[in-house]
Amino acid sequence: MPLSFIAWLQTLRAWPQHAARPAGLRLCGERGLRARYRRLLLTLWLSAAAALALPGAARADIWAYVDGQGVTHFAAEPLDERYRLFFQGDDFDSQRDGTPRHAGSGSGLKVDAASVASAGKLAAYFSSSAQYQRVRRHVEHTAQNTGLDYELLKALIATESGFDVDVVSPKGAVGLMQLLPATAERFGVRADARRSVAAKLTDPATNLQAGARYLKYLIAMFPGRLDLALAAYNAGENAVKRFGQAIPPYKETQNYVRTVLALYEQLQPGASAAAARGGRQAAIPGTGRVRMELRGDQPAADLSTTPNFLP
Repeated sequence: MPLSFIAWLQTLRAWPQHAARPAGLRLCGERGLRARYRRLLLTLWLSAAAALALPGAARADIWAYVDGQGVTHFAAEPLDERYRLFFQGDDFDSQRDGTPRHAGSGSGLKVDAASVASAGKLAAYFSSSAQYQRVRRHVEHTAQNTGLDYELLKALIATESGFDVDVVSPKGAVGLMQLLPATAERFGVRADARRSVAAKLTDPATNLQAGARYLKYLIAMFPGRLDLALAAYNAGENAVKRFGQAIPPYKETQNYVRTVLALYEQLQPGASAAAARGGRQAAIPGTGRVRMELRGDQPAADLSTTPNFLP
């Protein structure tokens, strides 16, 4: 908040009872006038607080490093000195549902050379990822069967699991789309005498079908608000409803939404903007630790399958 504005508010608050009344206020007695000023002051303070709470724009950059086991770690910001900028994303405005600032402009999407290079770099990296290639046909088949955008599924799975079919989270979420067994049961996965629901979720086809059904259910629940559907996928639909049809104030969830949208925008320029266009405001604060992992078969020193980092 500008210092001049703060000083003005302080002056207004200290306005003495005997001072001349500002122009535009009709005479109504000192008590009524003071009450009017108290209401005005409260309104101004609330407006100022709301302005300070708005996170404004933030860049949807992705940072990465390759560890000794050849695992590439992606993050929304450099977590330590090992991270290098993988690509520069667009400016994401929290007042436009986390979509790029140029979204919805009458002249169409503005795509500069850096955006094209970033999208190409990400696409090339996916193409060279052995783990992604092992499940690519399953992802394509799931997208065709459910009507979901293939690039959206790819962005979500990359963020959730890095295409690791066997990964299990500390909370018990399993596989490619990181489904909890209870959620998978809601969308058709059943245990049998040989295998539990959790065990079945390590099968790519089973995991993808249940996860895609869940995502499609959430997209229908929050029409025109892809950001809310993603937040619900991460934190649960009840959390989104509990916070007034808004992204919950959980740092993990806020970062998750930003990361999926950033990857989706690079894989399918304009898609995240189109999905969110026409929605109401969504506050998505700045990024923190969000990462995905893509494991390759090549050693970490082989830069043919590792990110071509910017200096």
